[in-house]
Amino acid sequence: MTKRVRAKHKIDRRLGENIWGRPKSPLNRRESRPGQHGERRVGKTSDYGQQLKAKQKLKGYYASITESQFRRVYEEASRLKGSTSEHIIGLLERRLDALVYRAKLVPTVFAARQFVSHGHVSVNGRRVTIPSYRVRVGDVVEVREKSRDMALILEATKSAERDVPDYIEADHAKLTCKLVRVPVLSDVPYPVQMEPNLVVEFYSR
Repeated sequence: MTKRVRAKHKIDRRLGENIWGRPKSPLNRRESRPGQHGERRVGKTSDYGQQLKAKQKLKGYYASITESQFRRVYEEASRLKGSTSEHIIGLLERRLDALVYRAKLVPTVFAARQFVSHGHVSVNGRRVTIPSYRVRVGDVVEVREKSRDMALILEATKSAERDVPDYIEADHAKLTCKLVRVPVLSDVPYPVQMEPNLVVEFYSR
């Protein structure tokens, strides 16, 4: 088992939720937290603890992006007019690796990050290797010609595990996708409840 897979499983168990809805999550077999004391009863969580967990859950969901990246997303969202929590979701879903994952071009968001950084994707005909690249509405994301025979693409496009959300147009025959509109929280098919409002409270302290 690779370090990356172990990290995913550790996030699930630490948070006590199968945040990607994957059938291989250890929580499907055992719901305790990692470590020898994982079976201990957990006391009531404070407001700060709930806010911290909400932040860790949302940050972990997007391939466990760094704290500095996540804080920048919050700071940008807070400068926009309207709901900061909804803007956080919109900005995260506009990440190139998130779009590649949502379009079912790869099986996991961790694979999406690696897929983009290894140069397998182009945006509007231009090769992009930055997973956090901000996709705009109408941008055409395409798997590059030399990468189209990769096994993980076939695995993802044939999988019945999840569907492509309606704010993305995906063409699995051409291996392209396009962001139709910026989603809000209720549009995003998270397997577990995300609470970006608590993330806002965490950073607003």
